[in-house]
Amino acid sequence: MGKPERTPVGKRVGRVAALAVLVALTATGCSGDEILRFGWPKGVTPQADQMRTLWTWTVIAALVVGAIVWALIFWTAIFHRKKKGAAAEGPEDLPRQFQYNIPLEIFTVVLPTIMVCVLFFFTATTESKVLDKKPNPDVVVDVVAFQWNWEFKYEGDQAKRPDGTQVSTVGSSGEIPLLVLPTNKTIEYRLRSTDVIHSFWVPEFNFKRDVMPDPEKNNQDSSFQNSIDREGSFVGRCAELCGTYHSVMNFEVRALSPDKYDQYLKLRTETNAKTGKPNTASEALASMNCGELCSPYAVTTKPFNTDRTARTASN
Repeated sequence: MGKPERTPVGKRVGRVAALAVLVALTATGCSGDEILRFGWPKGVTPQADQMRTLWTWTVIAALVVGAIVWALIFWTAIFHRKKKGAAAEGPEDLPRQFQYNIPLEIFTVVLPTIMVCVLFFFTATTESKVLDKKPNPDVVVDVVAFQWNWEFKYEGDQAKRPDGTQVSTVGSSGEIPLLVLPTNKTIEYRLRSTDVIHSFWVPEFNFKRDVMPDPEKNNQDSSFQNSIDREGSFVGRCAELCGTYHSVMNFEVRALSPDKYDQYLKLRTETNAKTGKPNTASEALASMNCGELCSPYAVTTKPFNTDRTARTASN
């Protein structure tokens, strides 16, 4: 009775690796899009999509290089290991040496250089697209950060009240400020701080920029543009440690369709009959009555009780 044929080690390793990949993909329950994002958060702007594309192809390139390196390592370890019972090799039995192989050395220098240049090119072009600014944006918002809240001022004739002042929203310790914006429009954010350095960050934008006091004196580019793809409510945060209540310096971006946004801005320029003052953000949204999108208060984050007597070490 003959000995059963044994599967070559290389094939066994390949099968185990393929099985492991299959099990991993099945166990996560991820869709194809989620797999190709490689952990990159799902954004709501074209700029976020451009950065995700760069990230995806960068990871794929890294995995290809890694797979080639791993394959060479395993192939060498499996097929070039010392055989059992083989006699000790002397100096005359050494395998062929490659340390002075000029073509091989050139290859190992030129190929990585080309890879770095390609990665640099696509990184630079993506960064240029993400930071690109159109000369005439549809909406301009002055974002003013202060310890420990935000003020949003809308520029342009559409946001001008009868008394000549511009529509603005200021947050307080009892109310999260709402930055209401239109979808599918070019929006420019002009950032400025009145005290220390803050940071304007909306996770769904996949973009963060420091908010500096006197940005002109600091030679800082204090503005950026984007457009929002869909309606929704997205939490915004200060991402720079700025003082005692830094962790609660939140705001909310409320993205509305252009027609709803125009209605909102029109209401903000009108006087509230009950108060005799211009409509606040919450009053304007409440009067629009368009479901959760028009909720008068933030739905992604809550105010923080700043009364220190309400918090004790024992509780």
